[in-house]
Amino acid sequence: MKVIGLTGGIASGKSTISRYLAELGAIIIDADKLAREVVEPGQPAWQEIVDYFGPEVLTTEGNLDRNRLGQIVFLQAEARQRLNQITHPRVIEKTRKLLNELTIKAPQGVAVVDAPLLIEAGMTDLVDQVWLIAVEEEIQISRLIARNGLQEAEARRRIASQMPLQEKVKWADCIIDNNGSIVDTLKQVQRLWKELITS
Repeated sequence: MKVIGLTGGIASGKSTISRYLAELGAIIIDADKLAREVVEPGQPAWQEIVDYFGPEVLTTEGNLDRNRLGQIVFLQAEARQRLNQITHPRVIEKTRKLLNELTIKAPQGVAVVDAPLLIEAGMTDLVDQVWLIAVEEEIQISRLIARNGLQEAEARRRIASQMPLQEKVKWADCIIDNNGSIVDTLKQVQRLWKELITS
C-alpha cells in the first residue's frame, strides 16, 4: 500500500483535492473526521478538554462548541498547544490503526491521509510522501472570508496561528500550486497520481 499525506494551510483547497483523489481511486483517511470522533461526549479526550477549558466550551447538549473552542485556541498559543496535546496522539493512533487495516485489505491500494496538521502533529512518519497544497496568503484570506464569514483580521489571525508555508515546504515531496484555476490544480494532481501509480 502506498500512503500519501495531503496537507496545506487553512482554506488552501484540501477538501477539493481530497475529493478528486477519491474519484481517482484513493482511500481517504480524513484526520479532521477522526479528530471529531475522539472528542465526542464521553470520550477521554472530551473529558480532558472540559477539565482544562471548562464547561463553557460545551453546547447545551454536551457536545464541544467548536466555534467557541476555536475562538479560544486561535487567540491563545498555550491553549492551542494543550488542545493539540489532548487530541493529536489519539488521532495518530486511530490513523495508524486504519492504515494497518487497509494494508491487509488493499495491499495494492493508495491511501491518502488528509490532515491539515500532518507536519505539526508529527504524522509524517505514517506516510510515504507528503503532498503540500501551496496557496498565497491573500488568496487564503479571501477564501476564508467568503467561506467562513470571518472578518479580515480574524482570517489573518487564523493563518498566522499555523506553521508558515515556507516551513511546510521543507517537508514536502510534492507541491501542488493552487493559486490558479481549479482545472490547473486538478491537472497537477492527476499528473502526480499517474506518477505514483506507475512508479
